[in-house]
Amino acid sequence: MTTENTEIDKELDETTLENNANDEQLIAEELSVEEQLIKDLATEKDKFLRLFAEFENYKRRTAKERMELFKTANQEVLLAVLPVLDDFDRAMVEIKKSEDDILTKGVELIYEKLKSTLVTKGLEEVEIKSGDIFNADFAEAITQIPSPSPNLKGKIVDVIEKGYKLGDKIIRFPKVVIGN
Repeated sequence: MTTENTEIDKELDETTLENNANDEQLIAEELSVEEQLIKDLATEKDKFLRLFAEFENYKRRTAKERMELFKTANQEVLLAVLPVLDDFDRAMVEIKKSEDDILTKGVELIYEKLKSTLVTKGLEEVEIKSGDIFNADFAEAITQIPSPSPNLKGKIVDVIEKGYKLGDKIIRFPKVVIGN
């Protein structure tokens, strides 16, 4: 019986060793599956974060574009009205020469109402006057003439047409004459 017990014990030991080896292999496979799942999760998290960041940038960019569109939506209409405003300026100069005070006051009221309406829509006059240093970023030179005085060399001698801006953007540059 001892030999039989020994053989049975050997078989049991071998079976136990095989089972233990199989269990260790399964544990190793489970760890590798677990590690793979962790890697997949990290990859998916990264994709999600990138997509979320891209969407946030898109929202910010479209909001900014929409605000700019609202600011300059009236640009075409205002550009079409600018020649009328110029004609009003010329008319005001001529009407002030007349002796009819009632006509002058009436036209001045209409002119001021038009200007104030345009200002509420964001239109501003580009401030430039004779004697200012010429800057091509803010004015358009029509011609150069010999300067009437030495201190007007390279400076604006005359403003031919007023310039206007809508917000921070110049929609019509002032047309000027430069001293040479």
